[in-house]
Amino acid sequence: MIRARVTITLKPGVLDPQGKAIEGALGGLGFAGVASARQGKVIDLKLEGSDRQAAEAEVAKMCEALLANTVVERYQIAIVD
Repeated sequence: MIRARVTITLKPGVLDPQGKAIEGALGGLGFAGVASARQGKVIDLKLEGSDRQAAEAEVAKMCEALLANTVVERYQIAIVD
């Protein structure tokens, strides 16, 4: 079994209203040192097999087909133990 973690974030320059809301809320709670916040999502997958390289390639295909909107989002894949 192989575990993969996909982290998806908005590309630089894409407006992030949720990140702005987080930034404002943190400031309102007294966390004045936060210069900016960007939100994203994490998807954990368990894949059958043992070939890490093949698994990473398969997850990249999943990201391109469904998991990420590659027009406005970027993704990072980590094969975790």
